[in-house]
Amino acid sequence: MSRRIALSVVAGAVVLAGAGAFVLAHAADRAPALTHSTARYSAPDGGRDGSLTFSTEVTASSGIKSLKVLAWPEKSSLSAKQLTAKEMAQAEPARCKPAGADTVRCVYTATVTADDAASSPRGSWHVAVLATADDGTTTLDTKAVDFTVG
Repeated sequence: MSRRIALSVVAGAVVLAGAGAFVLAHAADRAPALTHSTARYSAPDGGRDGSLTFSTEVTASSGIKSLKVLAWPEKSSLSAKQLTAKEMAQAEPARCKPAGADTVRCVYTATVTADDAASSPRGSWHVAVLATADDGTTTLDTKAVDFTVG
């Protein structure tokens, strides 16, 4: 009887150790998290260009390799089709700087000329973001934040 109990205890310890290793491995592969995302659009005025500025904080335990940004109008073909990580990999990069232990603050700025503004659809726009961690995990948010072009 004591041999069965000993085997049960050993088997239980092996199962618990395996589960603990799985939890630790899974935690290490956690996808990047986006927080505090904002977008500010200013239209060109007079002879001055306008701009679109997007900022966000990204946290990943392995560090952040890149953050890609794409602004897209709600009234476009992208509304019917979901963006993919492969498509977003071709988007423009944001500039990121350390902002804490596992966090970076990223900013993307694009100039908006009078011609750009005249040819752009009016109304609601979305900002899509692809965050890639150093360990290869990704987070794709196709509507990280919205802004309005008036």
